Amino acid sequence: MSDRVVDFRSDTVTRPSDGMRRAMAESEVGDDVLGDDPTVRALEERMASLLGKEEAVYVPSGTMANLLGVLAQTSPGDEIILDRNCHIINYEAGGSAVVGGVQFYPLDSPDGFLPEDELEQAVRPANIHHPNTTLVTVENTHNRGGGRIYPIERLEAVSKFAAGRGLRLHMAGARLANAVVATGITFERYGALADSITICFSKGLGAPVGSILISDEETVEKARFWRKRLGGGMRQVGVIAAACLYALDNNVERLADDHALASRIGRIVGETPGIELVFPVDTNIVIFNIGGADAAEFVSKLADRGILALAIGPGRVRMVTHLDITDDDIDYFEEAFPGIAAG
Repeated sequence: MSDRVVDFRSDTVTRPSDGMRRAMAESEVGDDVLGDDPTVRALEERMASLLGKEEAVYVPSGTMANLLGVLAQTSPGDEIILDRNCHIINYEAGGSAVVGGVQFYPLDSPDGFLPEDELEQAVRPANIHHPNTTLVTVENTHNRGGGRIYPIERLEAVSKFAAGRGLRLHMAGARLANAVVATGITFERYGALADSITICFSKGLGAPVGSILISDEETVEKARFWRKRLGGGMRQVGVIAAACLYALDNNVERLADDHALASRIGRIVGETPGIELVFPVDTNIVIFNIGGADAAEFVSKLADRGILALAIGPGRVRMVTHLDITDDDIDYFEEAFPGIAAG
């Protein structure tokens, strides 16, 4: 095992900076369940304004934020339309089905973007034999799609379709800030296209914990009820909400640095014989195939050289850049990776 460790497993592995820790230590707090933690309220109000919505609710995780978005906009027995590779299906432990009693209508797309020409047939016609279709979900940026940014014109098409069919649209936007920085499209413009949006502060933004659901007042009120029911009500939580506010002030624009480093990884991977870059590198996620090799074994060989990555499927590896990754780390990766791949 190398003495040097470069952690590309996720952008969730970052640790709070000294400035973020000071903001946490100095935060003003109250009881958030009673609605009087001023730092949490400042965060919720700021995010609602940023996305052009009425309200927001701060929660422990992106998984809970998405679950609350589903629970607040569906009833048991409903069906929601999403893509087969989305986070809600693959990484949230079936919470929507177990807790909300909803079922999925998954559509297939190689890049994680809903195929617009299949949306109409995915909506169940009114019939006593069918579940009610009530919600469409999109993911932006798309995790299993290699951090791809949902094209704005395609988002507009899905938004128009949902509104025209009387359906709600939820955007799982854990890394929406990456899309904003990479495209220049504002948070508010993205927010105008969806009825509810989630954003995670503990991914590229570098906070230690916390996500948020942003929507209209009625939806957020329902979400608060479900947050309490699920055990997500928190007390003097301003100490972590302060980290999220710090992240908004200091760690949004610098996401461009993560994108540039990921682009370097993509170039290195793409130039390595026997390795196939699966998706263009839009933001901070790089996914590649390693031919017929076993992904877990390949990741183990990387770890022997101090390079940590994740096996996310047969022959498929994911690497993510974040605020703890430097140009020097990429130099080290460039030096080590071709030899590991050749082996």
